[in-house]
Amino acid sequence: MLGTVLDIDGGFKREKRHSPIPQAACNLIWELKPTQMMRRKNNNKHYFTRMSTRKKVHAFVRVRPTDDFAHEVIRYGDDNKSIDIHLKKDTRRGVVNNQQTDWSFKLDGVLHDASQDLVYETVAKDVISQALDGYNGTIMCYGQTGAGKTYTMTGATENYKHRGILPRALQQVFRMIEERPTHAITVRVSYLEIYNESLFDLLSTLPYVGPSVTPMTIVENPQGVFIKGLSVHLTSQEEDAFSLLFEGETNRIIASHTMNKNSSRSHCIFTIYVELSSLRFASRMKLVTTEPAINEKYDAERMVKNLEKELVLLKQELAIHDSLANRSLVNYDPMDEIQIAEINSQVRRYLEGTLDEIDIINLRQIQEVFNQFRVVLSQQEQEVECALRRKYTFIDKNDFAAISAVQKLLSKKGRCQQPCGWQGLGCFYL
Repeated sequence: MLGTVLDIDGGFKREKRHSPIPQAACNLIWELKPTQMMRRKNNNKHYFTRMSTRKKVHAFVRVRPTDDFAHEVIRYGDDNKSIDIHLKKDTRRGVVNNQQTDWSFKLDGVLHDASQDLVYETVAKDVISQALDGYNGTIMCYGQTGAGKTYTMTGATENYKHRGILPRALQQVFRMIEERPTHAITVRVSYLEIYNESLFDLLSTLPYVGPSVTPMTIVENPQGVFIKGLSVHLTSQEEDAFSLLFEGETNRIIASHTMNKNSSRSHCIFTIYVELSSLRFASRMKLVTTEPAINEKYDAERMVKNLEKELVLLKQELAIHDSLANRSLVNYDPMDEIQIAEINSQVRRYLEGTLDEIDIINLRQIQEVFNQFRVVLSQQEQEVECALRRKYTFIDKNDFAAISAVQKLLSKKGRCQQPCGWQGLGCFYL
């Protein structure tokens, strides 16, 4: 069975099926170190592309301690990196018996009677450390029912020393973040359960997670494999991450057997997503070209004079500010008849030459000054026309009969030989 999987910014990993070791209460831990990733800058974040490869899989076997260990069946190599399995032949099969009785396995390490601390230091610590350096990593626990997969990955809640790989990994991630103050690191987690070929979101019970409209499905694209519809949760501190882990653990499907009354009955994938972006202020400052500054001697007397000039300008600015802030004559209401009459009087005196300037208190008066100029000029035109009408007779220039009569009258008196615009006898052609 596939136990809990810790996936550092990776995804769903397809496991390779193996037959369980006969008569052995042990679990196989696969430590996957897939590919070194080269950082590619995009929107001040680091995304990763393939650069080079290392050894991809490290396999460790952890043997569950028992009161009556089968030493005649399981033997460890002197280098602690191999296991030999020996079974006695079944005599009931007769003389000709081709039954296989011996197996030998080469591993990266055997963890026999190992503590949770030793398991984490051996299997998981380097994977977590390299996650913040651009490596995707997966820790997968595989073994038969009752082998101790859940204990290895999650641990026991009764004793702090018995905590498993998952809580220790979360603790290491946030401690490493504290050691990198020049980087902005975002951590998100998700918790997926696979039971009876169905996918379940173990964190969907949180109050702020809405119901999923579409069922979760496994989607594969050029970037990798991911679960569509799986909720991913932001964690800003270690306590929040632990709360999400414990929330998912309480939602797992469990059942009892002879070795564990709360044995898990599903495959689970706990994923930690790490996004890294560096504070690039220092690198940007390196691009600023600098030139050596020449040491200049400053004249103290000149500096005092410049400061005095700035002080005078500052006083003027303050005076202007005070005049604008405390202007009591400013009024934004429509002008009354008295104000309009005052502006009209000033305009008349200005046109007569008795006034040199017209007082403008606010911008609203400018429009009224132009209006009064128009009014005064119109009145003067009317006065001139009235004076001319009193002194002269106006004839429409299109009234040819009247013009002919006036010309005859003027010709008899010898005053005018040809039509003209006006003459002293008082005729105007309009």
